[in-house]
Amino acid sequence: MSEFDIKIPTAFDPFADANAEDSGAGTKEYVHVRIQQRNGRKSLTTVQGLKKEYSYSKILKDLKKEFCCNGNVVQDPELGQVIQLQGDQRKNVSSFLVEAGIVKKEQIKIHGF
Repeated sequence: MSEFDIKIPTAFDPFADANAEDSGAGTKEYVHVRIQQRNGRKSLTTVQGLKKEYSYSKILKDLKKEFCCNGNVVQDPELGQVIQLQGDQRKNVSSFLVEAGIVKKEQIKIHGF
């Protein structure tokens, strides 16, 4: 052989470890609480990312009774089930979910202005 060993690069995926099913990256699931502006001063609060084992209709019923607002559960093809509430209820919903023991405070992400 010569003094220079030539290595032919093979296909290398630098993100292969992150894409593996058993890796610990991204296992912390968040509950996202967002606000969507409708028309004028009207707004809509959405809650997504709750675990599948919870009854969304019972959580919605308690939220509606607690905050005196209307709401519904919407089935989204990408996001799954999403709870929608009338008005800006982001802080109320996050405190309710923590006090009810549904999620921990570190798992809640509040989005919006």
